[in-house]
Amino acid sequence: MGVLAVYGVENASTFIYYGLHNLQHRGQEGGGIVTFDQEGQSHWYRGQGLLSEIFTNGELKQLPGSLGIGSVKYANASKGGLNNVEPLFFHHHSGDFAIAGEGNLVNARQVCEFLERRGSIFQTDTDSELFAHLIKKGGNVDRIVMIVKALNMLEGGFTFVIMTKNRIYACRDKYGIKPLCIGKLGDGYVVSSESCAFEIMGAEFIRDVQPGEIVALDYHGVRSTLYSHFNRHRMCAMEYIYFARPDSDIDGCNVHAYRKEAGRRLYRECPADADIVVGVPESSLSAAMGYAEESGIPYEMGLVKHKYVGRTFIQPVQSLRELGVKMKLSPVRSIVQGKRIVLVDDSIVRGTTSLKIVKLLREAGATEVHVRIASPMMRFTCHYGVDTSTPEELLCSHRTLDQARQAIGADSLGYLSPESTRDSCFGCADPCQACFTGDYPTLLYDESVENE
Repeated sequence: MGVLAVYGVENASTFIYYGLHNLQHRGQEGGGIVTFDQEGQSHWYRGQGLLSEIFTNGELKQLPGSLGIGSVKYANASKGGLNNVEPLFFHHHSGDFAIAGEGNLVNARQVCEFLERRGSIFQTDTDSELFAHLIKKGGNVDRIVMIVKALNMLEGGFTFVIMTKNRIYACRDKYGIKPLCIGKLGDGYVVSSESCAFEIMGAEFIRDVQPGEIVALDYHGVRSTLYSHFNRHRMCAMEYIYFARPDSDIDGCNVHAYRKEAGRRLYRECPADADIVVGVPESSLSAAMGYAEESGIPYEMGLVKHKYVGRTFIQPVQSLRELGVKMKLSPVRSIVQGKRIVLVDDSIVRGTTSLKIVKLLREAGATEVHVRIASPMMRFTCHYGVDTSTPEELLCSHRTLDQARQAIGADSLGYLSPESTRDSCFGCADPCQACFTGDYPTLLYDESVENE
């Protein structure tokens, strides 16, 4: 998912809409926008599909105001439907408010049981609704105190933006697993999951929200509160590897620069004798460039991505992912025919996509396909928002390297080491690599979380 907030900017909904377009890669199943106007009246619109499919008939004109929040969503198979599309809006006697969030709580079940015993009734399957109930269970104290108390009951990797009629709060988990940054837009401010949204909005990057920090945006400007002093910089490595756009800077590291460095290191660790290097569009192209530069093997566009097909990994069910591969990619026969190919991809999750791509290249006449992955072997499930399902579905959870090679039909297979994955990142000294190493930065509470 991707979240975005705007404070102090006329026609905020229009800026949010365009900013969310630059976050569309983070979610394509749904989206929405909530604003407050000058009279403190709320305006809310959301829908399922791409933003261009949701906002089609002048809905933005029905969302007036100079502050608002928006979200784009991707869903796993159990959390689909319009009810789970954010932002969520809540009526309350102390003041109406809206919330949008990203990531995943590892103690969601425990928090839900805690709240239900105190009378809460839930309408969605979202962590944002849990957070909203926690805030309002915090007692009759200042809102920032309630938010601090609520955040200290949450465990996991997450970001939240909260909007009242005159203020926006931006919150980041104490481990820094999920990205969130602040920008300046005219006399107002912007908060976004990625800095790439700032460019289209005309905003200027200020800084990242720090782990364990709450940033308040209002007529005072930017104010900061630390809700936790046990703070770590454990940015999710998959943000750099796959999720984020290459023009984003996350915790001081440009995503394209990270991927290119990872590609260079990949060649040093896993060289191949081949004629051309081919990257899998789009998130693997930077790593393929780095591999080609380091190896001296020419980089070629051997695969073309169809422009109007979404990301197959974030489809909610496996059958849609598999169908999407052929719709998404086409081999360039005149480039790959008769060639030994190094195929560089950012990661392998289940292996079905890699199998089909290797098959496409062979059918187009490639004589050899040597697969190189610009990340380590994914052996463990992610509990922080990357939908990697159960361990049994992961290609490498129960296979050796050679067994994985056979499963995808490659002539050879090589992965980047966890050490090079870490050292490719110039901004975060210790990114979370739990899905590769099993070293989770948070407690997981109980074994039942494994199947949630």
